[in-house]
Amino acid sequence: MSELPAPERFESSSGATIFRLSCMAFPNFVAHAYLVLDAGPPTLVDCGSGLDRSNEQLTTALDSLQSEFGQSISLDDIRRIVITHGHIDHFGGVAHFYKATGAEIGIHRLDRGVLTHYRRRVTVATQALKFFLRQAGVPDDLNAGLMDWYGFSKKQVVDVPVARTFGDGDTWDGLQFIHTPGHCPGQVCLLIGDVLLSADHILERITPHQSPESIMPYTGLGHYLESLEKVAAVPGIRLALGGHEGPINDVYQRIEEIRVDHLGKLDRVRDAVMAGDAPSTIHEITQQMYPTVEGFHVLLALEEVGAHVEYLYERDELVVDNLDELEREDNPPLRYRIGS
Repeated sequence: MSELPAPERFESSSGATIFRLSCMAFPNFVAHAYLVLDAGPPTLVDCGSGLDRSNEQLTTALDSLQSEFGQSISLDDIRRIVITHGHIDHFGGVAHFYKATGAEIGIHRLDRGVLTHYRRRVTVATQALKFFLRQAGVPDDLNAGLMDWYGFSKKQVVDVPVARTFGDGDTWDGLQFIHTPGHCPGQVCLLIGDVLLSADHILERITPHQSPESIMPYTGLGHYLESLEKVAAVPGIRLALGGHEGPINDVYQRIEEIRVDHLGKLDRVRDAVMAGDAPSTIHEITQQMYPTVEGFHVLLALEEVGAHVEYLYERDELVVDNLDELEREDNPPLRYRIGS
C-alpha cells in the first residue's frame, strides 16, 4: 500500500513559501495539493479527489504545519483556491474546501465548466468516449465494463462557483500561469519565482496519461508535446513540484526524457501495426502493447494508444484501410495500416 508523504516545505526565489500537502486520491494513489504563502493571499492549489478520507487527510496535513514548521495557518486563512486542471483527483475536494473556507476559486477558462456544470461536461465526454471505443474496435462485453469504470466516481462531484478564470501568461500577484494543454484542456503550470508547480504536465517518474483529442478538445499528443516545448523554453526553473510523485530537480532533463518516451511509444505503435496479419484496430494494437493490464487500466491503455494512433494518423503515417466498410456502416471499427 502506498504511504502518505509527510508535508514538505519549499522556498521560491520570489520569497514565496510553498507547502506540499498529500492525500490518497484513490486507493494506493497519492495526489499532492500545495499551500502557497507570500504570493498574494494564502492560496490552496488543488484539493485532492474528495473521495474516501482525502479531505480529512489534506486538512490534517494543513493542521500539522504548526507543529512541523511553526507555520500557524488554518482553513479559515485560505482566501484563494486554484485548480490546475479538471481531473477529479485534483478538483474533487473543491466543494468541501470552498464550503470550509469561502475562498474564491480560479481555474483555466477551458476547464471552468468542470467546476460549474460538471454533469454537462461529463455527459458530452461520455458520449465521445463511447464513440471512440466503438471506433477502437472494443468488444461490446468489454465496452460495458470500461464505461462502468469511467463513471465510478462521477456521482461524487458537486458544482461550485468560479470567481476567476485565467489564460496563458496571466498573473495573480506572485503566480504566473502557463497554459499546457494535452493531458487536460485547461491544464496549467504555475510559475512562482524559480519554482514550477507542474501539476500533471510533468511528473518525476511516470509520463502523464494521454487521450485522443477526438474525445476531448485540447488533449491529444500533439498539444502535449507542444506544451512540453513551451515549458522547456521558460528559463531559470530550479525546481518543479508535480501533482504526484516527488520533486523534480532538473525539469529540462525530465522534459526531454518524457519526449523520448513518447517517441518510443510511437515506434511501438508502428511496430504493432506492421506486425499484424491485417490492418489493426486500436484495441488490437493495445493488446499487443499492453497485454497484461486489467480493470480501469485497460481504459487508460486504450486512450494512451488512441492518442498515439491519432498523432500518427494526423501526420499521414497511419491511414485507415477499411474505407468500404466505413461507407456502408455507421461508425465501424477503424483499421489502420502504415501510410504510403
